[in-house]
Amino acid sequence: MKNIILIAAPSAGKGTEASRIKTEFNMPHISTGDLLREAASKNDERGKQISELIESGKFVSDEIVLDLLKSRILQDDCKDGYILDGFPRNVSQAKAYDEILNEIGKSIGIVIVLDVSKEIAQSRMSGRYTCPNCGKIYNVNNDTMKPKKDGICDICDMPLTRRADDNADVYTERYNTYLEKTEPLISYYDEKGIVYHVDANGTQDETHEQIVKILGE
Repeated sequence: MKNIILIAAPSAGKGTEASRIKTEFNMPHISTGDLLREAASKNDERGKQISELIESGKFVSDEIVLDLLKSRILQDDCKDGYILDGFPRNVSQAKAYDEILNEIGKSIGIVIVLDVSKEIAQSRMSGRYTCPNCGKIYNVNNDTMKPKKDGICDICDMPLTRRADDNADVYTERYNTYLEKTEPLISYYDEKGIVYHVDANGTQDETHEQIVKILGE
């Protein structure tokens, strides 16, 4: 299986889709957001710096992100392919990632772009909850994604939590930053002939069916 890069606006469903691909194709799901939150939870200088940036909706430095990512993809479970969710965020990171891949002898794989409107993405964000134990994502604004019991994970029976950056003001900043910094990645990778577009405005199943078709080609 090829390595996969998922690109989409904030709250477009990258994390949800990455989790489904992980389960169906037995591939590790690498979310730089998760890597950063794990680092932020540590009581050291870098952890505090990352925590402040995340809570304000700003990006963490490329140096920190690349260091965390390189360590992760060198782990044994990534040798046969992995899914990148939330990285690269800009062309500069993409070029640095290309250098890392050349250095460690891995191929770039394919890029899947989840196309979704800002209105739908923001609605998903406003209702999003996550299990702190297993990581399953729920959404109270979507009947197919609601937990069976309000505020409780179906799998772990744990209380669900919301991310600190899931609010309207932070979302607007994150979305505008995506347009300025991340969207140009599509052209960058399109020149390499590895971009596939998916209409992600519909249901999870509709989005996933399109991706499964791409991965089966």
